[in-house]
Amino acid sequence: MSVNEGRAAAISAITRRQAKSVTMPQPLNKVWASDVFNLASMEEALSKNAFKAMKNTVQTGAALDPATADVVAAAMKEWAISKGVKFFSHIFYPMTNATAEKHDGFIVTNSEGAAITEFTGSLLIKGEPDGSSFPNGSLRMTSAARGYTAWDPTSPVYIMHTANGATLMIPSVFMSWTGEALDKKIPLLRSNSALDKAGARVLALMGESDVATINSSCGAEQEYFLVDAEFANARPDLLLAGRTLFGAAPAKGQEFDDHYFGAIPARVQVFMQDLEDKLYRLGIPAKTHHNEVAPGQFEIAPYYEAANVAADHQQLLMTLMKATAKEHGFMCLLHEKPFSGVNGSGKHVNWSVGNATQGNLLDPGSTPSDNLNFLLFCGAVIRGVHQFGPMLRAVIASASNDHRLGANEAPPAILSVYLGEQLEKLFVDIKNGKLEAAKAGGYMDLGLSQILKFERDPGDRNRTSPFAFTGNRFEFRAVGSSASVSGPLVAMNTMLADSLNWVADRLEAALAKNDTKTAAVMDVLKQLMDAHGNVVFGGNGYSEEWHRAAVEERGLRNLPTTADALPCLREPEVVELFKSTGVLSPVELESRFEVYSEQYLASIEVEAKLVVEMASTMIYPAAMAYLSQLSETALSMKEIGIGISTGTASKVAGEMEAMMAGVAELGEALSKHDFSSTEEHMHFFAYEIRALMDRVRSHADTLETLVADEYWPLPKYREMLFIR
Repeated sequence: MSVNEGRAAAISAITRRQAKSVTMPQPLNKVWASDVFNLASMEEALSKNAFKAMKNTVQTGAALDPATADVVAAAMKEWAISKGVKFFSHIFYPMTNATAEKHDGFIVTNSEGAAITEFTGSLLIKGEPDGSSFPNGSLRMTSAARGYTAWDPTSPVYIMHTANGATLMIPSVFMSWTGEALDKKIPLLRSNSALDKAGARVLALMGESDVATINSSCGAEQEYFLVDAEFANARPDLLLAGRTLFGAAPAKGQEFDDHYFGAIPARVQVFMQDLEDKLYRLGIPAKTHHNEVAPGQFEIAPYYEAANVAADHQQLLMTLMKATAKEHGFMCLLHEKPFSGVNGSGKHVNWSVGNATQGNLLDPGSTPSDNLNFLLFCGAVIRGVHQFGPMLRAVIASASNDHRLGANEAPPAILSVYLGEQLEKLFVDIKNGKLEAAKAGGYMDLGLSQILKFERDPGDRNRTSPFAFTGNRFEFRAVGSSASVSGPLVAMNTMLADSLNWVADRLEAALAKNDTKTAAVMDVLKQLMDAHGNVVFGGNGYSEEWHRAAVEERGLRNLPTTADALPCLREPEVVELFKSTGVLSPVELESRFEVYSEQYLASIEVEAKLVVEMASTMIYPAAMAYLSQLSETALSMKEIGIGISTGTASKVAGEMEAMMAGVAELGEALSKHDFSSTEEHMHFFAYEIRALMDRVRSHADTLETLVADEYWPLPKYREMLFIR
């Protein structure tokens, strides 16, 4: 069977396929967190003293003594074994945006040869994977390989089921033998600690005497594509790069706006509900699912959780999405731009901060002008984004997200803050030294008696803003769909901690010279807006006027590619930020620059090699076969005295020649290795290699529109996006 015959067979198989039959899920109260060893499970399994100690650790981050860890380990083992578990694994999050697991059995043998189960506090607390085999940015050499995992008791242990067994999964941190963070969890925990200290300092100055631990929270809206596995397996680019490196636009895309929030295809709905049943068993609060804007694109959004748990749950969500999609005959694509010409996928990170005593510190309430704590924390965010905008751009930088940022569905690469009409006016008034009464949103009245009136929000939303206030939180819209949320959370927590310390320093001085607390707060916020108000922008982030004004008039930076953005991690101000807050040492930060640079270069190199291979071994032979058929037909027609136009043949031949010339030039460019720095290497890939890849693609995509359908070897956009 030829490749193009395989494509036809795939279409036939898919159109006959029915939605997978699955067992009807049990009621939510029966399945919710049933596979999680959470506080509710601990209360049943532990002594009162052990449970009290664990609860204190989970809720405040307090240290846990080894004796209690032994008690918890024993109870955890009995709970897991009662559910059929035979193995345990420390699961951790290296600098790959993926997860890593090392599995061990509970089994040990005694001197009589009998098998028993054992799980001590020491086994729970520590594991030992190889510290040099994961991306580490030169923190570990092959000759110095030791690394440790250590249990994070603030993130709940859970059970992962497979067809014939189950494993106890223990969320853990990952560090080198010399103590450097090799993962994404340690910096996140440190950033929460820095945020807590700085926030408590501000609240104490504001007269708050009872201040619980301050933590960040996260709810990440996950966008993704589903492609039938029959199609995906016929596309080397989807298998190895996660996106289509070739593909002509279909006659119909998303221009009718008929997919967003449309009726969910039955097969996809079954997948979604199966996925969510698994998520509920693991205590992951999936809240919303729906069709997204592009055909074949969907979204799932969880409820808000503490940032550390939310980050772990996000990693688990992505793992389960891929595995569950496979069970239903799909491939789940998390690449930010798997299909050219239609919307890409983001992961909008909704972020807030708060605690048990003061509540959500980014909730303005009904009268924001009177909510002084909110004004200080919101002002600190404004300063943070202005001061460290390039750093925020760097932590969302990747080869895949570069395709999405600045496109019609994604915010631009210039970091600005959208506050909404009411809040923007309030902060501008503060800057100008005059506060005026804020206008309420009023009521929505359609003039229809059967439609109840409801209170309208005081301001509209802005989908072009990369960092937007959305009522009681900020939404970092520029994060890519394949990314770990840990990096953005670390950056936001750390910049806010720094800004809150800046606020606290000035608030102390202002309180000493002003008669009232309100006057002192307004004094500090005026200083803040004078220095950092340029980052506030409520207009169209896509407009050319904004791009010009942002850079030329407001002094903001436009960093369009990862090659432009990642070097910001090396800037002295950013190094000092992470050092002074204790979140990342200079050597740990440098390691991240090295790791992310290597990943960027490797991603583009894989894609470029695929372009060369697919163009040479799939597209060129298909076009040549069609050209040969055209020539044979023309010759046969000529023999019987009928002349036909050779225009199509000439076009096909011309595009083939141009495509292969581009392939040759791309192959030659890939052999270049004489770069003076990592920055130069990245810049060459961003602006030279990718341009050559696009050139090859343009000719290949034109060939797709010329070559007879029966000859074309790759599943087409019209098939992958619309056949369910």
